[in-house]
Amino acid sequence: MSKNAQPSGMPDLPRLAGVVAIGLAVYWLLPRPDSVTEEGWRLLGVFSSAIAGLVLRPLAGGAVLFLALVAAVWTGTMTLERALSGFATPSVWLVVGALLIAHVLIETSLARRVALLFVRYFGASSSGVAYALILSDLSLATMIPSNTSRAGGVIMPITRSMAELYGSHPGSTAKLLGTFLMVAVYQGEIVATATFLTGQAGNFIAVELAQSLAGYELTWSRWAAAGIVPGFVSVAGLVWIVSKLLPPEIRRTPHAKEFAAEELRKLGKMGIREWITIALVGTVCALWITSGLHSIPVALASVSGTCVLLLVGILRWRDAIRQHAVWDIMIWYGGVITLGRALSDAGVPSALTDVIGAALGEMPWLPMLFIALPIYFFAHYGLASITMHYLTLFPVFLLLLLDQGAPVGLTVYLLTCLANLSAGLTHYGTVPSPIFYSQGYASFQQWWKVGFAVALWNILVWCSVGSLWWKVLGIW
Repeated sequence: MSKNAQPSGMPDLPRLAGVVAIGLAVYWLLPRPDSVTEEGWRLLGVFSSAIAGLVLRPLAGGAVLFLALVAAVWTGTMTLERALSGFATPSVWLVVGALLIAHVLIETSLARRVALLFVRYFGASSSGVAYALILSDLSLATMIPSNTSRAGGVIMPITRSMAELYGSHPGSTAKLLGTFLMVAVYQGEIVATATFLTGQAGNFIAVELAQSLAGYELTWSRWAAAGIVPGFVSVAGLVWIVSKLLPPEIRRTPHAKEFAAEELRKLGKMGIREWITIALVGTVCALWITSGLHSIPVALASVSGTCVLLLVGILRWRDAIRQHAVWDIMIWYGGVITLGRALSDAGVPSALTDVIGAALGEMPWLPMLFIALPIYFFAHYGLASITMHYLTLFPVFLLLLLDQGAPVGLTVYLLTCLANLSAGLTHYGTVPSPIFYSQGYASFQQWWKVGFAVALWNILVWCSVGSLWWKVLGIW
């Protein structure tokens, strides 16, 4: 190594300096509203640096949030006890437990079995393969709160295998089948993130924000009941849309069913480890679904499931501690919750909402909704993750619409679901985006064209079918 080479793991110093500069600029240059204390405004500066750090990534996301918490303590913005309080939040441990169970589902090939079974029964055509893989993802999203794990560990590899089975590779043969499948399955992945609370880890941030800002409780069962109807309508239409914009040259795919059957034969019969895992997952999901009928917290069900896996030896502790992504999520999620709660207590979101509301003027909530939702949705062109969408836009738009008299349940579900669905616009909207896009089957123009068309479809479905369904459920 040369003398000037940086040691491995060193942060990107120019980006780190930029992150600090952004926080200082927010604190020193923006006028502080009278309703916000000096400490609250200083906290906004720290929070702005944290958000900039998640975008510019001079360090890993967990490290950025950890630094932000320590900085908040050193600047006198919060006590050490409060800075660490987010790590004791039940929803943090719900995510940790669910992710460790998800590791077992993937490690035992149970998740792959689910996908292959769908392909085996529905994969007779190109559209059938797409629907099979999307339905697989929806099924796995009921339990695996990581769209990255589902996409990278299960869905995308099978999608590519289906394309290559018919000689469709990146380049001149991509249009045979691969382009259609990659784009359609990715858009289905996005719908899965919106359909279930466990669709992706960032959804638990929405749970915290809805509770702290509006006193509205989002549970797994309520979210699933709300998302299942618009979710399936969305999926039904998006595959057709993609097939029209990127029509596959191969329409019939009988070999896909044969491939799935052969892969299932290779996996062999399920053993005792798999059956125990299935029973455990079913029990945990049942406790989540019936959470309103008993006093067992959903987080306790999640971590108890992990404990059972440890006790029977299906999950070994040394394997659990090697799941670096799980513990990284725990750190950044706990940090985000702490900073978000502190900002809310300091009145920062309310103050920003007052400023925006004054600029827009008084109007009934329904016209305000028609103005706010497109801005909220298409702002994702400038964002690189759903979590960023929640952190930067969800609080302000939620309070803005509620101040105009919008129904709480309708507003919460529209903002949570649209934050997820907006990730389908680009090839960087959420972590699985580059996983699919980097396969090289679809061009930049194709990806964005389909993303925009499907976005319009999703907005229509979730704002019409979704809103009507939520009315039936009594959500508003």
